[in-house]
This record gives sequence, C-alpha cells and structure tokens, in this order.
Amino acid sequence: MNGLATAAGHEDRHAPLKNYCRGLLLPGERKSIEPMAARLEPGSMQPMRQSLHHLVAKAPWSDEVLLEQVRSQVLPTMQKHGPVVAWIVDDTGFPKKGTHSVGVARQYCGQVGKQDNCRVAVSLSVATWNASLPVGYRLYLPKEWAEDAERREETEVPKEVRFQTKPEIALDQIRAALAAKVDRGIVLADAAYGINTEFRDGLAELGLQYVVGVQSTMTVWEPGKQPLPAKPRGRMGRPPRLLRRSNQHQPVPVKQLAMRLPSSAFQEVTWREAGERKLRSRFAAVRIRAAHRDYKKAEPHGEEWLLIEWPRGEAEPTKYWVSTLPSTTKLKALVKIAKHRWIIERDYEELKQELGLGHFEGRNWRGFHHHATLCIAAYGFLVAERNRFSPSARAGNLGFVALGPAPEFRPRGSPGPPRTA
Repeated sequence: MNGLATAAGHEDRHAPLKNYCRGLLLPGERKSIEPMAARLEPGSMQPMRQSLHHLVAKAPWSDEVLLEQVRSQVLPTMQKHGPVVAWIVDDTGFPKKGTHSVGVARQYCGQVGKQDNCRVAVSLSVATWNASLPVGYRLYLPKEWAEDAERREETEVPKEVRFQTKPEIALDQIRAALAAKVDRGIVLADAAYGINTEFRDGLAELGLQYVVGVQSTMTVWEPGKQPLPAKPRGRMGRPPRLLRRSNQHQPVPVKQLAMRLPSSAFQEVTWREAGERKLRSRFAAVRIRAAHRDYKKAEPHGEEWLLIEWPRGEAEPTKYWVSTLPSTTKLKALVKIAKHRWIIERDYEELKQELGLGHFEGRNWRGFHHHATLCIAAYGFLVAERNRFSPSARAGNLGFVALGPAPEFRPRGSPGPPRTA
C-alpha cells in the first residue's frame, strides 16, 4: 500500500488511497463511495466520504503510473509459479441508466448479453497459467460522445482523447506494455477483435504471436491454395502488381471449410481440469491463408493456423480461431492456449462481484478510471496474496473485519424508515 500511495503523488492522497482500497476489500455488497465511508468510519462518515470522493473524482493522479506500480509488485509474485504465457484483450460492459454519465450509450453489453444502455471499457491482462492481472484499462468513448463538445466538457473528457475503435484502443494498450518491457505473451482475444484485419496485422507488425477468435463467415484460402498471381505484363504501361481471383478460384468461409473436413480430422482434446470435471471437446487444425481484400495486395497473407471446435452432438462447429503460432505447434498446445482466455472471466467476476468495479456512481472521465484503477490495485493485492501463500485462497474469504455502518445510516436515495404510530 505504501508503494501505491507514493505512486498517487501528493502526500495528502496517501491516507485516502489506503482507505479507498481498504473499503474495496472489506465486506459489503455496495462499493460506491458513501457505503464504503459508512463502513470505514461509522461515527464520522461525512468527512470520510468527502475524502474518498476527492481522491477518486477530483485528484489529478495518473492511472498509468499507479497501474505500473501494481504490475511491478504483483507480476513477480505471479511469475514465481511460472512464466507469462499470454496477453489477453477483452472488454466489459456496465449497464447504466440515463445519458449523462461519460461513455453511456446504447451498445452491446456482455453483462446482459444484448444491446442495452451501458458503458464499455477495454482491458489488457497479463497471464501466467495460474493467474492474471489487468495492466491496461480504458473507457471506450462512442463516436457520438467523442464528437459532442458539450458532453465532453461536462464529463471532463481530456482533450487528447479522440474516437477510437475497441481494437485500436487494445493496440495502444499493447504498445504501452511493449514500451514498458512487460514480459511478452501470446495475444488472445475473442472474435470481436480477431475478425478485425487491422488488429491482426498490427499484432504481426509488433512481432507478437496471436490466437484470436474469428467468425464463421471469415473467408480464407483452403490448405495449399492462395490467390492467383498478378496478370502477365503487357506491351505498354507498368507491370501489374495485384493478386487475382477468378470464378473458379475463390476463397471460402471458414464454416464451409470446416464442414468439408473428414471426421478423422477432428480429435478429442482435454485442455483443463475444472474441479473434478475435465474440459474436453473435438478440435481440428489446418493451415490456411486469410483472404480479406488480398486482391488489393501484391503479396498474399502469410500462412497461419485455423483452429476449429466441433463438440460431439452439435450439428456444426461452434468456434473458430486463427493463429500465428509456428507450423510445428501440436493440436493440444493450440487448444490449451486458445482456451486460456477463460482466466480473465474469473478476473472480471471478482472485480465486479467482490470489489465493486461497476459500482462507481460519478459521471466524469477521471472518476470512472480512478475507481477502476483502485479496484485493479485491490485485486492485484489478492492475486499477490494467493501466489505468496495459498493458490486456493479466494477473494472475499481472507478474514478482513470491519465495523458495520451506524444503525441510523441510510444511503442517499433509499426510502426512509417506516413511520411509527
């Protein structure tokens, strides 16, 4: 905690930061400022509330500096049990009513599984086989927000923040991790990122290997095939450069390729034990080339893996990934790393349910990010403790004790007590 407090800068922030993290770790269903203040100082709630509010909503400390401090303290404890194996890109949604809180718009929200009023944040996590830690976290600002000067001013969105797609935000986070010399891992992401050609190309340009989900409609060249070469040079003009297709020579959707494979191409693979149950399914892997707009290129896309999951009893394959892992990679190794993305689902479950990641009630940009950074700091403490003492320790069961709120405490907006006769 002393290291984190120092990273927050001014000495006046040290005690409030420690209190805020303690409030996040202590028991309690709601981890917004007022209930935390009531638990931390039952007899003097108002000064504590003001202190916490100033720290998270007003104080100009750097989220990046504090997250770097968290990483420098937590990652070595994770690596005692094994090296970094993956960098995991993901996003998470927070349902939110109204239109005034920064970033709130009608968009897909994974928490409810459909389009809804919410805000979404993009994250980058570093993972070993046993643990993971978010090292980058940023709100996705929809285009209607990015171009609305009045709403930007009201919610204090920094001038340098412009509209970026989620894959663009993720690439920025990855570049920052490379600049900070974080131990490299294989980049994992779901199909919302993997289907984006610019995202995959960006990873390749940075020298990073990836295993990313793709949609069944993605077109590829079947094993052993690629686009036709450029037309022969004519008598006049520049020599043709662009690759070609013909009516008889076309790429196919990955679903069509998968359905054509013989049943012998699929093997049963177990990738992880979950308690007493082994997680297994049927998989096939073939070497393909992506076909996206290659008719505008002079060279074909590089050869890579297409990994297909087709569980027994299903009428068709259910998931697809593409990967730049070496051609010598075994099927089980491909499956194990592709499925390792599950580990950040555990992160988000605990960050939301145990540490109140989505409980911040303010509207401004700084408060949203400061609250998330302190939640990640608290989560980093739990990760470090597990790796130091007991891999089976779980958040919420570490024996923290706090006084309850004063008997007369009622959060703002709650109904008043029943009137006595």
